Amino acid sequence: MKKRDIPNLISILRIVLVVPIAYYLWNQNYSIALLLFLIGGLSDGLDGFLARRYHWETELGVILDPMGDKLMMLTAYLLLGWHNLLAWWLVGLVISRDLIIVIGTLLYRKFIGEAKLKPLFISKLNTVFQILLVLFIMLSQVITLPSLIVESFLWLVVVTTLMSGYAYIDEWGKRAWNILKRKEGKND
Repeated sequence: MKKRDIPNLISILRIVLVVPIAYYLWNQNYSIALLLFLIGGLSDGLDGFLARRYHWETELGVILDPMGDKLMMLTAYLLLGWHNLLAWWLVGLVISRDLIIVIGTLLYRKFIGEAKLKPLFISKLNTVFQILLVLFIMLSQVITLPSLIVESFLWLVVVTTLMSGYAYIDEWGKRAWNILKRKEGKND
C-alpha cells in the first residue's frame, strides 16, 4: 500500500460503514448509528483533504468518494424517513436531486461527451447540511434538543438542495448548449 491510497481506503471505509449504520438505524439504536455516521461524515472531509493536499487524487477515488457519500446519505435518509423522523417529501427531494444529476451526467456523456464533474460549492454546502441534519435528528433521539435546531437544518437542506440542483442544471446546460452551438457552427 502506498500513501496515495489512503484517501481511497478512507472512502472504502465509508462504504463499508453503510452496513452497520443501516443496521443500527433500522434497529433504532441511534447512539451507535450517530457515532458511525459521524465517523463517516468526518471521513468524507478527510479523504478529500488528503487527496487535494498531497495530490493523491486517483480515478478510483473520483468514483469511490461520491459513491460512499451517496450510499451513506441515501441509507440514512431512507431509514430516518421509514421511522418517521424525516419527512418523506424531503427524502424524495434529496433523492430526486441526486437522480437528476446522475441522469443529466449520463445524458451529457451520451450526447455531448465526457463530463468531468467538479462539485460546486453549493453542492458541498448541501452535503454538509445534509450530514448535519442526519446527525441532529439522531442526536435528538438520544438527548433532548431544541426543535429549532432540527427544523433549521431541515430548511437549510431544502434550500441548498434546490439551489445546488438548479446550479448543476444551469452550469451543465450552458456547457452543453455552447458545445452544440460550436458543433453546429462547424457544420455550416
